[in-house]
Amino acid sequence: MQDRTLYLLIGLLGGAVLPVQVALNTLLRRYIGEPMQVTFVSYLVGTLTSLSFCYFARYSFPGWVTLSQTSWWMWVGGCLGTLYVWSTIFATPKIGAALALALTIAGQMIAAIFLDHYGAIGLVKHPANPERIAGVTLVILGVSLVAYAKR
Repeated sequence: MQDRTLYLLIGLLGGAVLPVQVALNTLLRRYIGEPMQVTFVSYLVGTLTSLSFCYFARYSFPGWVTLSQTSWWMWVGGCLGTLYVWSTIFATPKIGAALALALTIAGQMIAAIFLDHYGAIGLVKHPANPERIAGVTLVILGVSLVAYAKR
């Protein structure tokens, strides 16, 4: 298997588990209560899972010197992840998983094309050429169809 194929499949797998995560978190909300409480539980379980994986894979923890060389804004990713999980838990019961995730995907594509185009936040530049813009436009049109069908 070529390297690119592996990365494409892993990306597809990552996307495929998101609706399951959204459904499970939405179900958990019925028992726990507020979306932010469910977000906390989700991240706690995820943290313990990541910690276990690192332990069994024998990954060493980066040293404090290495961590101190990072910029403060590099740590915001966890906050953004919290916002994502919370937003899906909040929205899914009212608009459904398909529309919640369609909007999530559209938001991701719009943001990603800008980040890629400008090489923002340390990304390699990938220009927003007509084909890529058309692809994002088609995603937005697809979201519109999902939203229209939900009415």
